[in-house]
Amino acid sequence: MTATTLRTLDIPVLGMTCASCVGRVEKAIRAAPGVKSATVNLAAERARVEMDDAGSAAAVTQAIRSAGYEPIEHTIELNISGMTCASCVGRVERALRTSPGVLDASVNLATERATVRVLEGVADAHTLKEAVAKAGYTAEAASAPDATSEDREQASRAAEIRGLGRAVAVAGAATLPLFVIEMGLHFVPGAHGWLMDSIGMTPWRIISFVLATFVLFVPGLRFYRKGVPNLVRLTPDMNSLVVLGATAAWAFSTIATFVPQWLPAGTANVYFEAAAVIVTLILVGRWFEARAKGQTSQAIRRLMTLQAKTARVERDGSEVELPIDQVTPGDVVVVRPGERVPVDGLVLSGASFVDESMLTGEPIPVEKVEGGKVVGGTINTTGAFRFRAEKVGSETVLAQIVRMVEAAQGAKLPIQALVDKVTGWFVPAVIAIAVLTFGVWLAFGPHPALGFALVNAVAVLIIACPCAMGLATPTSIMVGTGRAAELGVLFRKGEALQALQGVEVVAFDKTGTLTEGRPRLTDLTVAAGFIEDEVLSLVAALETRSEHPIARAIIQAAETRSLAVPEPEVFSSRPGFGAEGRVAGRAVQVGADRLMIGLGHDVSAFADQAERLGEEGKSPLYAGIDGRLAAIIAVADPIRATTPAAIAAIHALGLKVAMITGDNRRTAEAVARHLGIDEVRAEVLPDGKVEAVRALQAGGRRVAFVGDGVNDAPALAAADVGLAVGGGTDVAIESADVVLTGGDLRGAMNAIALSRATMRNIRQNLVWAFGYNVVLIPVAAGLLFPVFGWVLSPMLAAGAMALSSVSVLTNALRLRGFKTRFEGVQT
Repeated sequence: MTATTLRTLDIPVLGMTCASCVGRVEKAIRAAPGVKSATVNLAAERARVEMDDAGSAAAVTQAIRSAGYEPIEHTIELNISGMTCASCVGRVERALRTSPGVLDASVNLATERATVRVLEGVADAHTLKEAVAKAGYTAEAASAPDATSEDREQASRAAEIRGLGRAVAVAGAATLPLFVIEMGLHFVPGAHGWLMDSIGMTPWRIISFVLATFVLFVPGLRFYRKGVPNLVRLTPDMNSLVVLGATAAWAFSTIATFVPQWLPAGTANVYFEAAAVIVTLILVGRWFEARAKGQTSQAIRRLMTLQAKTARVERDGSEVELPIDQVTPGDVVVVRPGERVPVDGLVLSGASFVDESMLTGEPIPVEKVEGGKVVGGTINTTGAFRFRAEKVGSETVLAQIVRMVEAAQGAKLPIQALVDKVTGWFVPAVIAIAVLTFGVWLAFGPHPALGFALVNAVAVLIIACPCAMGLATPTSIMVGTGRAAELGVLFRKGEALQALQGVEVVAFDKTGTLTEGRPRLTDLTVAAGFIEDEVLSLVAALETRSEHPIARAIIQAAETRSLAVPEPEVFSSRPGFGAEGRVAGRAVQVGADRLMIGLGHDVSAFADQAERLGEEGKSPLYAGIDGRLAAIIAVADPIRATTPAAIAAIHALGLKVAMITGDNRRTAEAVARHLGIDEVRAEVLPDGKVEAVRALQAGGRRVAFVGDGVNDAPALAAADVGLAVGGGTDVAIESADVVLTGGDLRGAMNAIALSRATMRNIRQNLVWAFGYNVVLIPVAAGLLFPVFGWVLSPMLAAGAMALSSVSVLTNALRLRGFKTRFEGVQT
């Protein structure tokens, strides 16, 4: 290995603090496969690595991480043009992954987008574009989603469709006379005599040559521009198969027309109409495919059309209408009836009802008054109001939703791994089968063997369709996740789309998820020697320092009675137990029975009340004052109106429902009985939810956990799939795989049902795509000829191939019509 063959990486590394760190990083890097040398600079915080072809940036970064340090990386999004089939995806991915500094690359055929993880400072968009260009495709850096970029993309897609439409029209006009006359010669009595008398066989062959040549090398030139370079690189794709098949038929026919003496006697037949029809039908298929692919991204386009183009902003004492990109945080924006809210913000004055159905899926407008939050893209219905812009541009909820949908649509599911393995060798295998078919027919076929060999080999090349295999998964993902977004279900991680269909248990956090998260005080019973209002005042004062929803309920009860609520002098929180402190010189504790028992209080005096409250589904708490048990307090958190229907729907899907709560067991079981919940994990401390989830996973059960995304972050991450109930404006919940933007638990059922529908759709597509090739390639090779005497015409093969891709896309588009069992139901 000479120095000239080594590749060099210059990697930024964080976390090094001393010389021993340098030694540790160097040692780790040198142990990675293919690394020849490694030099680490502590001051520059960079590692210079030399490696041979066996080394990879991914292996080096993993070595650095395993040593406890962090290489800096980021993600680059590229729009890829020129891909036509699954083999193109593999080629682009290989070109990107072998570029210096690239850690991983994932390419999606349906979205025509590449997501590339690269080392900071080692690889950039320019080097990646060059790598893609060397592979025979074109790449451009993907811009952040906005209405303008979406308009450009839509215009580009429309131009592509128009171009294909023109190519189809031109090719069809040239192919039609060829097809009609040749079919007439075979099936219409007297047609052959008419042709000989009116045109003559030789002139007709020359006319056929001119028409077929025009079809192949004018509208069909697009196949040659991609297919021939890939053949030269020994990386054939779908275009290469079309080029080989159509050119073989055309070349044989050209020889038979102009130098028939070069061919064995009796074999000088022409197949100009087959070559022309092949190209025309595949162009028709590409045209339909482009139109259908355009429809798969309609969800993104609909989301982008929700963004207002302008905003009415107060500037220098007057209202000015500005383009949306000129609105800045802090601007005061005026919204009139019927207008879209341009950006996210906080209402300053005025009042109205705002249609937030684009965000929550709920058709009933929500009242907005001073202090209320408004979201860009929602529609103001009746009143007018002013609000202060807080989030603009890429920070708005709508922009976050678009990014999530795009990320989910571009994801590769685990099921795609099988497709990638097959398509990696598919096109070369088809070429090998075509060569074998030609050889077998030439050696053993009936007279004229050369003609049979050519027709069957061309049919094999044309009928093979890696396009359908490449589109089977991504198109379903695009349509499924887009439809989910319309129903208020955001898949933050595309992998959750596959994982969710396999869950067996759906576990819910109770407070704020099954319930509204707005508890209210329902009962207060004091012990002998205590005054009710005095106890409530002291307890409420202590709870002013707590952020728990129950604390707010107690404070509101004191305020309703107009009681004095002094500031606590001392406060300490005991998560999962309660709180204690000093108010007006008195020691006060409030919390669960376990807190009181720990303090030495005997709670048996309130045993009857605690049992009754628990059976009523209320959460009993206790108050201690000056070392004595002072009262039992009951707080009830109303069940969400949609919760019973959501649980019933999940049961209807054949799943078990579990509840995880910090409530005492009696209360938790009362709520579970009321809602029909199957399993209860009660008296769970905040840091015990992960263990509760893992207990539900015992025996290999797959568990989805639904929580509010704040206190439940660890449990959301621990579950097989985490679903966070967003508060309408809170959609970027990092710990969740799925976000339910409407705060409606019926979204959990919708997410599961959509996951099942999408995966079912993907399996249908894969069965069709693989089955089509498995069945029809042998038929095209002539397998049925010895039994039935059937030989598949290359023209029929071209029609079948075009139909295959369109069928997959059409099946995926059926997901746009997915209906939930709640659609049209208002609560």
